[in-house]
Amino acid sequence: MICLDPNNSVAVALHARLTDRIDVNALPPNVCLVLGGDGFMLESIRTHGPERVFLGINAGRVGFLLNDPEDFEATIEAIEAQAWTVHTFPRLAMRALPSDGGTALTALAVNDVYLERMSGQTAHLRITIDQVDVVQRLVCDGIIASTALGSTAYHFSASGHACHPGVRAIHLTPICPHSPRLTPLTLPAQAKIAFDVINPEKRPVRAIADGVAYPHVARIEIERADVDVRLAFLDGHDFTATLVEKILSV
Repeated sequence: MICLDPNNSVAVALHARLTDRIDVNALPPNVCLVLGGDGFMLESIRTHGPERVFLGINAGRVGFLLNDPEDFEATIEAIEAQAWTVHTFPRLAMRALPSDGGTALTALAVNDVYLERMSGQTAHLRITIDQVDVVQRLVCDGIIASTALGSTAYHFSASGHACHPGVRAIHLTPICPHSPRLTPLTLPAQAKIAFDVINPEKRPVRAIADGVAYPHVARIEIERADVDVRLAFLDGHDFTATLVEKILSV
């Protein structure tokens, strides 16, 4: 199957070129060919679930989660020959408790889960890692929990370090910390993290998981999800070279 971002003119043009050359029905039934950018890839994964293998062709700006179609003929040949390798990557599982005491909300994230303030006031957060109170009150604009795969996105923009996607870890990065001056942390993949919002009525905060917002939360809990996501990269793809290239091009 093909997942096409209809709002991306580059993706639409790429779709026309690909389908003119490739018999999509010849692809393995569990492979989803994604044409778009990183955000559309995250949306496709969210929509179709982990039973699929996602083979992305970049029609966006960064495209860290996708294959680069710069050499179009080589891309066509590789897809026709099914010359790709499937890699598994961990996701984050989020459980969010609304500040009004309503039903808990859950979400999965390939890139990141973060909290951010919803008003002109700073957010006040308590951070707990593996049931240890790490920070009693972090005064900040928010905080990011990222996978290694998502470390080149918001985490990196917020002064976190870019991490090779093969590393199994969770990265925490405060957003504009005022007090204390908490620096980014790298935690083992099995770590269990909780962010409690202090005085959420006065200082409202929302959670965002891979771009989907959950407003007015009082607490979110984050841990590694039970099921990984599978991404396919064409033969010759080098994560280290791509990591360096994307960092330098940002």
